Amino acid sequence: MTSSHSSSINGDRKIRYAVVGLGWFAQEAAMPAFAEAENSELVALVSDDSTKLKELSQKYGINHTYSYEEYEDCLTSGEVDAVYIALPNHRHCEYTVRAAKQAIHVLCEKPMAVTEDECEQMIQACNDNDVKLAIAYRLHLEPANMQAVEIVRSGKIGEPRIFNSVFTQQVTEEGNIRLRDVTGGGTLDDIGIYCINAARYLFQDEPIEVYAAAANKGEQRFAEVEEMSSAILRFPDERLATFTVSFGAAKVSTYQIVGTQGDLRVDPAYAWHGELKHYLTIDGETQEQSFPPHSQLAAEFIYFSDCILNNTDPEPSGMEGLNDVRIIRALYQSIEQGQPVPLEPLDYHQRPTKDNAIQRPANPERPDLVNAASPGGSKL
Repeated sequence: MTSSHSSSINGDRKIRYAVVGLGWFAQEAAMPAFAEAENSELVALVSDDSTKLKELSQKYGINHTYSYEEYEDCLTSGEVDAVYIALPNHRHCEYTVRAAKQAIHVLCEKPMAVTEDECEQMIQACNDNDVKLAIAYRLHLEPANMQAVEIVRSGKIGEPRIFNSVFTQQVTEEGNIRLRDVTGGGTLDDIGIYCINAARYLFQDEPIEVYAAAANKGEQRFAEVEEMSSAILRFPDERLATFTVSFGAAKVSTYQIVGTQGDLRVDPAYAWHGELKHYLTIDGETQEQSFPPHSQLAAEFIYFSDCILNNTDPEPSGMEGLNDVRIIRALYQSIEQGQPVPLEPLDYHQRPTKDNAIQRPANPERPDLVNAASPGGSKL
């Protein structure tokens, strides 16, 4: 699919979305983005928080609101074509399968689910009911990351040998779902997935063995999940990817891919808003490139709506989501066993490219949040 992303064959038809789960990210990043997604329309909200439903429906002029108990009513209302699922990880499977059974398309936040089995159920349900399933890998549409893919593929840095990433932040908000085991929290599921996914799209391959270690100095907030974890992923042709992720360290979001003739560092790399930057070094000479802020979520809604309108298969597919969950589960197995875990070879060749990239103006300003806080505990 090209970057023009034209839906002209369908005239002005818009895909109508329900946002399911109204936490921090849904409110701050996703809902405001519909204003820049010309083929998409936010028509319904699903939450058990009546204050959120009331205030957010008024703010966005939304007529249809539902509790989780009323989710089936939302799906069968005839008002909704697709759901954007922004629920805690352990609820992704159930809410995806239920939507698929009512012939509603699904854009589901990552990680796709907590277990491989859940991912497979989601893929099966969407296939059986002929609906589109995309996992919300916003960076597959993001120009800085897709340009990084192109630089590596071009051979400018020689043969890519090493990937290394640090992705850290302070998660201080008590009771945050990222700090709870029951909701599928933890560093690997929440932020490690970005490092894993980036290594896969930059190496254009799947890891064959993983090894990981976790550390936790015993703060109360880390009673249920690890404070931080480090991983080594071995790829075919003897390439190595390493990363460290933490919920107890200062904010860092960077990766570097090192080849036989040069390296590319992206810093920040994974942010959902603001400027992203490249530092490309070849023969000791470094070039910097800046990528201006834009609405990554608007890009995501545009892309998924286009797939529905033009009956094309989304690139961040259910298989893409399953692959990362499979790797995450193997990493936790390695932490428990204290040894490397081999992965079955995968015949998987679907990769994001620069042709996917979509840019729309950045969300105008940070909205006031209703009964939600960012992971760091502040209202911003």
